[in-house]
Amino acid sequence: MKLDGKKAIVTGAAKGMGAAITTTLAREGADVVLTARESDALERVAGEVRAMGRAAHVVTCDVTDETQVAAMVNHALDAFGGRIDILVNVAGVTGPIETPVQDIAIADFDDVVTANERGTFLPIKHVVPTMIAQRSGKIVNIGGTSGLRGYAMRTAYSASKWAVRGITRTVALEVGKYNINVNAVCPGIVETPRMQKLCEEKARVRGWTVDEVYDEYVEEMALKRVTTPGDVANAVLFMASEDSRQITGQAITVDGGWDV
Repeated sequence: MKLDGKKAIVTGAAKGMGAAITTTLAREGADVVLTARESDALERVAGEVRAMGRAAHVVTCDVTDETQVAAMVNHALDAFGGRIDILVNVAGVTGPIETPVQDIAIADFDDVVTANERGTFLPIKHVVPTMIAQRSGKIVNIGGTSGLRGYAMRTAYSASKWAVRGITRTVALEVGKYNINVNAVCPGIVETPRMQKLCEEKARVRGWTVDEVYDEYVEEMALKRVTTPGDVANAVLFMASEDSRQITGQAITVDGGWDV
């Protein structure tokens, strides 16, 4: 197993990509602290982890609240005997969909930036001291292809994902000397309930059917198929394992060729 005995934190672990990432890390031998705002959904995923024979600790946490993040990390340290080997920052929000920049409310813009930028920054801030002390660690941030290219009608989301890539590259420079790798995985459209919501909202605004919106996405992809949560989880596994020992400050795109 690639992660035998490793200790991991996954934010946004309750659903979709976060759940798939959590179970993939566990399958490869990691014990996991699962955190999100919804405890019931977290417990379901934790049950899958425990069924694999790995430890799973559920901690409800708003990753934009520093007090809660600090408490969550301390819980992980207590549970894991003072070690944290892997941090995967998945938690985030989509914000306004199919909305031109002049129609975005400042409160909506701020919500997206806070969730996606601060929600990546705070777990890193509170995990890095432990990784520095142990002279090892893997941090994987979930960015997005909208952080690699412009994304019309999604100004807030695109801006936040560009920022995640900036955080990734900057922290990689700061902590590399301590044998800590910091990378981003950038999915495109992923087959999750969030994608369904996105297609429904675009369809509503455009006067299209949901299937027409879905098919438009597929046609923009070189591989002509939508990314699955498992595809993203496999990329995270690579970045969290020693297979990526000489890779840091990078963003790996998992989008079926949408950003080609």
